Formats: sequence, structure tokens, C-alpha cells
Amino acid sequence: MKPTRVLLADDHALVRAGIRALLERIEGVEVVGEAGDGLQTLELIKEHQPDVVLLDLTMPKLSGLEVLKETKAKFPSVRAIVLTVHKTEEYAVHALRSGAAGFLPKSAASTELENAIKAVVCGEDYLSPEISSQAIFKYLRDAASGSLLQLTTRQREVLQMIAEGVSTKMIAQRLNLSAKTVETHRAQLMERLNIHDIAGLVRYAIKMGLISIEEERPTRAGSGA
Repeated sequence: MKPTRVLLADDHALVRAGIRALLERIEGVEVVGEAGDGLQTLELIKEHQPDVVLLDLTMPKLSGLEVLKETKAKFPSVRAIVLTVHKTEEYAVHALRSGAAGFLPKSAASTELENAIKAVVCGEDYLSPEISSQAIFKYLRDAASGSLLQLTTRQREVLQMIAEGVSTKMIAQRLNLSAKTVETHRAQLMERLNIHDIAGLVRYAIKMGLISIEEERPTRAGSGA
């Protein structure tokens, strides 16, 4: 299994050293670089294409929020976890709106950092219990609902059947489409929702109420059978 490649971005060298030491104790995690300002962070993201960026909000040359927006626009597959001294709800919401997949205060335990990395790599969002208030969860629900609304009726139909474990061939038959067209819809779903595997589409469909957990079955939509 390939290691999870992590980039550290913080303007304090001692903080980076401490975080790096923690990461090196986590099995399956590889630190690919360190950045001390926002511009350098973007340069290293482009160079290394990491799986995860651990990002401070307050940095010289370019703020963490600006880095998040640029990363979301130019490198959508890169997942960013904000690691900050700020614990307020306002900062968390701004970070999420700017493209963060996780939000973690620097006071968090090392085990929480490991949990956050594992969660965002699996396509999930992670919010520290210290700041995950009802208002932030409402923001996440509203954002998810908005992403569902941007799908066409046909895309929602394909998404639901993929999540139900219906094969590509059977989806094509039910919707009177070619298998190639179904595969195109699937690729468009992944791109639009920023989800990169079938398991992620299943989790998203459950989260949005398209199917229930009881209805979930092993997926075969990736096959042509």
C-alpha cells in the first residue's frame, strides 16, 4: 500500500519539527516537504502533489485561507487539514468554505491528528470535537445539499443505482443508455463531487439520504458484468 504523502505548512520551524516528529511515528505516513509561507506552500503542492496538506492559517506572503482557495481550484485532489491556534467557530467555517477538508487546533492530541489524516484520505471531513458545534455541522449539511442540487436528474439516478450496487450493464439497461454513457456519468459525478472512488460515492449517497445503510449492498458498478 502506498504511504499517505503529507506536506507541512507553518511559518514556525519549531512547530513544523514537532509535527513532523509526530507524523513520523504514524505508520503509512510520509512527509514529502515543509513550507514556511503561503507562496512556498503552493509551489510545493504543485511539485509534490501530496495527498494531505497540514496548513496553518496565519502565514506570511499568502494566508492559509488564500492557499486553501488556490489549492481547491488548481489541485482538487489534494486534501487540506487546517492546523491552527484558532479554536473559534468563525475560523472553522471560513476554512471549510475556502476548501479545507479538516480543522484541528494545535492543542489537539497526537491521536486526533492521525484520525484526521485517515479521515480526509478516505474522502471524509474531519472536525475536532473542540470546535465542531451545531452551526458548523449545519454549514456542512447545507454545503452537501448544494452539491447534490448541482447534479442533473440523470446523474442522481446513476448515483443512486451505483450506491445500491447495481452493475454498469444493469444501470444501462434500466435507463436505456449505453454502458459507455453510464461510465461517463460516473466519471462526471466523481469530478463534480470531488470523490475519487466508488466507496466514496456510496458514502455520499448514504449521507444525502439517497439510500439507507440497510439498503447498501456490495458495489459492482465498476464492472461491466
